[in-house]
Amino acid sequence: MANRMIIDAVDVHAAGEPGRVLLASGLRVRGETMTERLDWCREHLDDFRRLILREPRGYPGLCAPLIVSPSDPRCDFGMIVMEQGGFRPMSGSNLICAVTALIETGAVEVSEPVTRLRVDTAAGVVAVRAEVTAGRALQVTFENVPSFVVDLDLPLDVPGYGTIPVDIVFGGQFYVQARADRLGVALEPVNAKEIIRAASILRRAADEAFDAVHPELPDLRGIGLPMLHGPARTAGTGGRNAVVLPNGVVDVDDPRTWSGTLDRSPCGTGTSGRVAAMHARGELDVGERFVHESMLGTTFTAEVTAETTVAGRPAIIPSISGRGWITGHHQLVLEPDDPFPAGYTLGDIWGTSDVGTEAEAGIGAHRQAGPDARPEVGAQ
Repeated sequence: MANRMIIDAVDVHAAGEPGRVLLASGLRVRGETMTERLDWCREHLDDFRRLILREPRGYPGLCAPLIVSPSDPRCDFGMIVMEQGGFRPMSGSNLICAVTALIETGAVEVSEPVTRLRVDTAAGVVAVRAEVTAGRALQVTFENVPSFVVDLDLPLDVPGYGTIPVDIVFGGQFYVQARADRLGVALEPVNAKEIIRAASILRRAADEAFDAVHPELPDLRGIGLPMLHGPARTAGTGGRNAVVLPNGVVDVDDPRTWSGTLDRSPCGTGTSGRVAAMHARGELDVGERFVHESMLGTTFTAEVTAETTVAGRPAIIPSISGRGWITGHHQLVLEPDDPFPAGYTLGDIWGTSDVGTEAEAGIGAHRQAGPDARPEVGAQ
């Protein structure tokens, strides 16, 4: 039919986290660099993001890696991540989903037993090593962008929870990370609502209190996600964590809005930031592995492969290993007379207010300096 939009997608989950991989969107994303392309998507494709991730085609836990041509000719493809809170420069679970889909559909050149790829992201180039047998990607290991600590043990006033020490870290995007017991929650699935409530207000409070800016990539700024972490619960793991993705606009003064969705995976960029903090504290050496467990009990294995610097700041190169599984092949359709061309949300399973853009949610927003500007944490 004339004007009908058809979107080809491969659904994958990485250690439980769903990623709807968009292989051939035909969106003609513009920009000379991946940062420019990320900005272009934020300006021009927010309705498309909502169409893919919201009802009736999507659901609160869904993410979608958008495959684009690379800006770096050394790379095999580019990736821009769509999440409920906006467009992201990098995501580990989404990268595993994307690599799994591309290999298992034959969209990239595949060699067995190992396929090597380079992925262009707005956070930098990510090198991938995939173990492939009979056309299946049985493990995906990526060497992430340089990850670093902005500040450790910063005191943060968290409404409803008091003043707690937090770490601000970068692992492909900025995180606020804190021990779960400092917020009075135990990382068990039965406590999901309490975990979501604590983590969502933690992120909002941190993003309002601190202005985190990448020293070499100034367009990457703002604390996008929270991680609560705690001791290992399962033999063979080094710790458990919960990352909460926003699915509504959080108001620090309104506890009804302290909502979100649990990351089902152990979180690749969050784990990169976590091991950067552990290394900075002397808890994890170069070459030492750290097995991180999700709330589902699935795991990613992290390793500090090398030390480096970012604008003179100590940093590490982390590698993250995990696996993805294809769960479906889809042709999503948008008819020209569909009354919901950008999808919809309802308060039964979504946040109490509509999911907003990055500027509304405080994620990746371009902030203007002024008399009320927040302190830039970790300033040298």
